Amino acid sequence: MVSDTIKTSQGNLIISFLGHSSLVMSWNGRTIHSDPVSSEADYTKLPKADVILISHDHYDHLDLKAVGPVQTAATKIVGNPDVAKQIPQAIVMKNGDKRTVDGLPIEAVPAYNIVHMASPGKPFHPKGVGNGYIVSFGDKRVYLAGDTENIPEMKQLQNIDIAFLPMNLPYTMTPEMVADAACAFQPKILYPYHLGETDPSKLVDLLKDEKSIEVRIRQMK
Repeated sequence: MVSDTIKTSQGNLIISFLGHSSLVMSWNGRTIHSDPVSSEADYTKLPKADVILISHDHYDHLDLKAVGPVQTAATKIVGNPDVAKQIPQAIVMKNGDKRTVDGLPIEAVPAYNIVHMASPGKPFHPKGVGNGYIVSFGDKRVYLAGDTENIPEMKQLQNIDIAFLPMNLPYTMTPEMVADAACAFQPKILYPYHLGETDPSKLVDLLKDEKSIEVRIRQMK
């Protein structure tokens, strides 16, 4: 399991990359899972979760077979209203909500399609449903975008230290869309994730002149 270490004002944040949009983050004695999916890892061998963040209820983001092995009686699960239909004890956050969960300030950010449609007039991810999350780890703000395009709400974000932006076609963003968004809100570190078959080297090339943005490529198919 590949991991990166990020220094924060309250100790190191260790981000482990499982695949797709599944991550494990360890910080200050807490373990945070995002969008756990059993096809990306053997969750029976992973650390128990203090917090689980679930962006929306699509099968490749919400997988009860992955949630179960890392869940304890004390685990706090954060999700949108659709997630709560499958996990009744979930802490429901809607677009725009802010709350502190297990000492972690969390903001729910809209996540939706503008261009890419499942059929005419029906976006893969409708506005007002899915969440992205901004989680504050001490002085570092981490943005997990979920399934979305380069929407206006994303471009207006500020003070993002680390951003995970999806780049799998046709469901989310092209490399050009990711570059457009990153140039707008200027994350210090950018991880493209949920890549599908998209070549991340295209994004690296698009952002080669943006010296303030460090693009990190990890295996996140």
